[in-house]
Amino acid sequence: MVASHIPLHYSMRIVEGFFSLTHIRNSGVAFGLFARSEVEYKAYFFVAISLIAIGAILVFFHQTPSSKKPVLCGLILIFSGAIGNLIDRVVYKEVIDFLDFFYQNHHWPAFNIADSCITIGVGFMIYDLFHQEKPQDSISPSEN
Repeated sequence: MVASHIPLHYSMRIVEGFFSLTHIRNSGVAFGLFARSEVEYKAYFFVAISLIAIGAILVFFHQTPSSKKPVLCGLILIFSGAIGNLIDRVVYKEVIDFLDFFYQNHHWPAFNIADSCITIGVGFMIYDLFHQEKPQDSISPSEN
């Protein structure tokens, strides 16, 4: 929708002084890292890395016990985001970013829904790291 309806580098103010829809292309990775690199096969490299990551996510998903709901949810979100960004990389050889948040002189780099899914998915997994159920000992204190 963004590529079809918003010209490249054009912004549409949605919430004055806070949020715009801005059509930006990112040929790099998160926060535009490596975007200025002029390596000829950069797009293919990022597609290959994405495919490897998607494969690893699927393996982790199938190895995760069904009781680990936050991890499973996180993996689904990360998988979805990786697929979304992969589609952009295959079709456009770069990712389309369009969510542009700012406040006064503070500006967050533009991102897209896929990036949000990845970030929230990682958040679920971090949550699980710090809120794991403690394993119960096989010997109860009364048996000692």
